[in-house]
Amino acid sequence: MKYSSILNYLNSKKCKFCKNELMSKHTTFRIGGPADLFIEVPDVCTLQNLLVMMKKSDIPFFLLGNGSNLLINDDGYRGVILKLDGKFASVEVNGEFMKCGAGVNLSRICKTALENSLTGLEFAYGIPGSCGGAVVMNAGAYGGEMKDVIKTVEFVDQNGEINKISGKDCGFSYRNSLFSKNEYIITFVEFKLSLGSYEDIKSRMEDLIARRKFKQPLNFPSAGSFFKSPAGYHASALIEQCGLKGFRIGDAAVSSKHSGFIVNLGNATSEDIKKLQSEIISQIATKTGINLEPEVINLTDNPNS
Repeated sequence: MKYSSILNYLNSKKCKFCKNELMSKHTTFRIGGPADLFIEVPDVCTLQNLLVMMKKSDIPFFLLGNGSNLLINDDGYRGVILKLDGKFASVEVNGEFMKCGAGVNLSRICKTALENSLTGLEFAYGIPGSCGGAVVMNAGAYGGEMKDVIKTVEFVDQNGEINKISGKDCGFSYRNSLFSKNEYIITFVEFKLSLGSYEDIKSRMEDLIARRKFKQPLNFPSAGSFFKSPAGYHASALIEQCGLKGFRIGDAAVSSKHSGFIVNLGNATSEDIKKLQSEIISQIATKTGINLEPEVINLTDNPNS
């Protein structure tokens, strides 16, 4: 069995893992079949050892954040899903600096910043992602991006080596970074914030979350904004302009509330989502000449899925 050495190691370290774990339980789309092996990784040493073992045995793996920007095949994933937990779920505050594990939810980081009257992360409140995933995608909203507040990033490369680089060396651009182009796993992120007024920070966060609730279809499972906005355009406006608001294939639909979202109306399959994505891209290209690119990571394209 190709996972025998990994299972022996996990048992020896008393690590949490599951075989054939349904990924629909771990994605905000509520879509995805069973992964061969789902592992909760508690620390850097365990992560390093697992990476070495998987590389040696040529076992595919995927690092799962909050599952908020992801589409997984209904047939599942033929490989290992890694979920950072334990020490990767820590948040430490030191003056105007916050060091956060890559597995921490962004909302928790924002709330910790508020509790310490630290400003700079208000834009991220309500973004449904993990710290590591947000850095990989350079997540942003309401005029702010992760690149604006990152001091340093620690990561493990494909050889299991630990690295640390400054925020300015992360190659940040719109929904991209050094980490989205390489097989690096972010472990810890240090933010540089500023001391501010607790009441002002709270007011800004409450305003932004109210805007999200008003504009976004939070009552249906989705992966957040599905498409990247082309330079000079908004993807949602292009979709609406082409008459696709509310357009549906199976139980996958363009949200009638915000056309930048594809939602699961109840029993959408990964195939429904992919067909809808293709139809949107095709119609936008035909009617406007603009090529939309998905922002969502599509694991159904993985040959091992």
